[in-house]
Amino acid sequence: MKLARLSLRSRIFAYMILLILVSSILIALVTILQYREQSKDYHDDRLERKEDQVRANVKYLINRETTYEVTTENLQYIFKYEIYKISDVHNITINIYDLEGEFILTSDTSIRSEGIVECLPAKVLNGLQKDYESHFIDDIIVENNVEYQSSYTIIEDAKSKPIGILNLQYERVDSFTNKELREFLARLGLTYLIMLVIAVIFAYFVSKYITKSLKKIGEKLDQTRLNKRNEKIIVDNAGEEIYNLINAYNGMIDELDESAVKLAKSEREQAWREMAKQVAHEIKNPLTPMRLTVQSFQRKFDPEDPDILQKVDEYSKTLIQQIDTMSSIASAFSNFAKMPAQQNEMLNIVEVTRLAMDLFNEDYINYSYEEEEIIVKFDRTQLIRVITNLVKNAIQAISEERTPRIDVRVFEHNESVMITVKDNGIGITKENEPKIFEPKFTTKSSGMGLGLGMVKNIVETYDGSITFTSEENVGTTFTVSFPKT
Repeated sequence: MKLARLSLRSRIFAYMILLILVSSILIALVTILQYREQSKDYHDDRLERKEDQVRANVKYLINRETTYEVTTENLQYIFKYEIYKISDVHNITINIYDLEGEFILTSDTSIRSEGIVECLPAKVLNGLQKDYESHFIDDIIVENNVEYQSSYTIIEDAKSKPIGILNLQYERVDSFTNKELREFLARLGLTYLIMLVIAVIFAYFVSKYITKSLKKIGEKLDQTRLNKRNEKIIVDNAGEEIYNLINAYNGMIDELDESAVKLAKSEREQAWREMAKQVAHEIKNPLTPMRLTVQSFQRKFDPEDPDILQKVDEYSKTLIQQIDTMSSIASAFSNFAKMPAQQNEMLNIVEVTRLAMDLFNEDYINYSYEEEEIIVKFDRTQLIRVITNLVKNAIQAISEERTPRIDVRVFEHNESVMITVKDNGIGITKENEPKIFEPKFTTKSSGMGLGLGMVKNIVETYDGSITFTSEENVGTTFTVSFPKT
């Protein structure tokens, strides 16, 4: 039987017992966390002490005892035998790497030494290169149920010149602490078991007394549902407190029915408003290049031009393509506002991008590509929509303080097709970066902020991604990436 269908009396009883159980669990968890925190602090302090001692030995060896020239190349000879002595004295595994992170020497002769990292990861090298006088503590790893933690420090010669990296492999043994913890939890469990028995008896009588006059109301409350018409509670000879509770419940039922009707109406209206905004935005996208194309044709039309027929054909194709886009959007809207279905085909993305760029007449827009032909499987209309949206955003971001420039580039990288749109505009502020792809978010005085959200949806439909880098008053670069197949 589910807890939600139990009587109010049973629930009060269960909650009181649950309170005891939760409190005992919380105390146990706090105790465990406290023991672990103490253990962590102990091991951190112990590792720090060992690190200081080993560094002191290494410094003494380099400055006083070795006869070799102190260089990175001679580290393997300087520590050839001494590394085992230092390791035995301090009971810790020691590894030595050069400044590039390449492995040189270890004191570990066990089978575990076969898993020594031959080259240090980038995070270790970056952590050490920030400050050569600091050290880097790596995350804890577990091997064969034993925890290890690595410490990395810079080895310096007598003139404080870095010549290598010292790695200490510290084994974290918690057997004594774990034994104390088990004994404490055993005593705590016995105490709470006795308290639980007492609490069960107490909760039984208290819950029976509290719920005696609320049984019927509890049954009605269990039957209340938001998605159906609920019956009101009618109780004869009720006390003042119960009568007030019944009136409050019956009033809530009336308000619930009225609110349900209003909510359903509001949700329908909101859905249509959002749908209308999206369709208006999608139709507006092809209208702008159509207007630019007609204006360009009107301005450049010359009946005597020997290439006039070819230019008319190109202008016609551009207009027809945008008209087809609007037609597909309108058709989809008539079928409950769905966006145009994908018509995947094998496209030369270089040529399609060039066609999309012909819609813009700004002389500061530059288009470049690495190869004449890059074939991808994509929907032509949606690909043009992605490019035109990004270029339009770049144009709208142009700063009046400098000569405008927009670079559009198409290239291949690691079996992926990349399209970058770079501008030298006003950039994106740090507080707006997390919201840049959210629907309806915009920093412009006009527009509904659906463009970048739509671009992101299209690209992700093809298992691609869109990212950006931006610096205020310097510019923004959007990068679209998707697989070639």
